[in-house]
Amino acid sequence: MITLEELNSIDAQEAYAKLEQCCVSKTWVTKMVTSRPFSSEEALVSRAADIWFNECDTTDFKEAFTGHPKIGDVTSLQKKFNHTKDWANDEQSKVASANIETITALAAANTAYENKFGYIFIVSASGKSADEMLSIISTRLYHDVANEIYVAMNEQHKITVIRLTKLITTLSINAKIASQITTHALDTTIGNPARHMCVTLNGLRYKKWKPIAVGVTNEEGRIVDLLAPKRILKSGIYSMVFDTKSYYKTQQEQGFYPEVNIQFTVTDQSHYHIPLLISPFGYSTYRGS
Repeated sequence: MITLEELNSIDAQEAYAKLEQCCVSKTWVTKMVTSRPFSSEEALVSRAADIWFNECDTTDFKEAFTGHPKIGDVTSLQKKFNHTKDWANDEQSKVASANIETITALAAANTAYENKFGYIFIVSASGKSADEMLSIISTRLYHDVANEIYVAMNEQHKITVIRLTKLITTLSINAKIASQITTHALDTTIGNPARHMCVTLNGLRYKKWKPIAVGVTNEEGRIVDLLAPKRILKSGIYSMVFDTKSYYKTQQEQGFYPEVNIQFTVTDQSHYHIPLLISPFGYSTYRGS
């Protein structure tokens, strides 16, 4: 790890090598190096997002994807990505503890994903189990080729910021890295969090709904990292689609609503919390805090 001051002061070649550990897109790394000095950790994270979401294109996204091993592919992890092996191993630690059926299904889904989209499945794996990632990839496999890359690039930048926090000693303390959009699902029938429910965030583009991000509720029924840090949505109408059908199937319940689609309006850069209270025959929502 290095300090922000060290990142600012080392020569360009060394700074490039350090930042390349976080993202291998040449455009992103070069622009980050030339953006130095950063006045604060907050400024660094903001600039990282600004470059990625506003100054990079699909070619840059696909180049960045090559810097990751396949989820659960230990062989390629050790051979091809030795310089980030420890970081990636930690990010994928929950995959290693999965049962063989889940690993096999996840491997098959990865192959199907790569065959369809032309690049490996990119997901911020930190804190996620193999079952949760299987749920995410199964949802994303339904996306159109033209749309999925924008979901993948959102995940890519989550990983970039996670690796920046491992590179810069005080970044996680001094920079705000929360998602602008969060959710919390509660199963009111049993009074417990609605765990492992897949949720898709969509936005309107050319009068059609397009996926932006896909996540799965955790053990507390929450998704706190739906959007990458410092990704700010433009003002407009968005929707959160909760896969209640699959959730109730795991609960061995027959729900009336196969999905819950909550539309809401983003008007500024503030935080938007969209909770869901669900039962088999009804649901409610509100803007939380």
